[in-house]
Amino acid sequence: MANGTGYWFSHDYNARSDSKIKKLIAKLGMEGYGAFWAIVEDLYNNANALHLDCDCIAYDLHVDCETIKSIIHDFELFVISEEKVSSNSVQRRIDERNNKSIKASTAAKKRWADANALQTQSEGNAIKGNNIKGNKRKRKESIVFTPPTLDEVIEYFTSKGYTVQSAKKAFEHYNVADWKDTNGNQVNNWKQKMNTVWFKDENLIPTSKSKAVW
Repeated sequence: MANGTGYWFSHDYNARSDSKIKKLIAKLGMEGYGAFWAIVEDLYNNANALHLDCDCIAYDLHVDCETIKSIIHDFELFVISEEKVSSNSVQRRIDERNNKSIKASTAAKKRWADANALQTQSEGNAIKGNNIKGNKRKRKESIVFTPPTLDEVIEYFTSKGYTVQSAKKAFEHYNVADWKDTNGNQVNNWKQKMNTVWFKDENLIPTSKSKAVW
């Protein structure tokens, strides 16, 4: 498993009905169709980013370089940016799968938290009853900021409808600065900071329900 994307990905049974795929098959035949899916597999295994090196890809897939160039450039199936090849469809599916996984993990954690809370409450009531006449002095402890983990940030973003990519960018932005903002002030409430700075429309998880595969 590479980069945590998993061993499988969804493949629509009607993929060949997509107009872009039809054009690809008409020009390059089933060899081109097979090479297309091989590139998609490599994108899933490399966090949806491949170096734009047609010679290398062609050598790996045992097809000619011109076929690879045509697959990547001629049918609007891939996104080319900064010498990298990616796919909007692959990214959407990765985001959806990560979101489902995080929701399942969140639900499990909540069940454990609820069970622990009940136990803690019961123990706390017993201790309180035994110490009514005890020392009533209270010590005030300073609030110490504990930086969140990457998983916690991703979980918070996706639960609010924002993408895993924006969560990673936000985490890296503050983590490298030892959780200080652009003015050098210590971040005390990281969720509030995410709400005010990172929760923007461009970071929302796409909600398109179009039947087009690519």
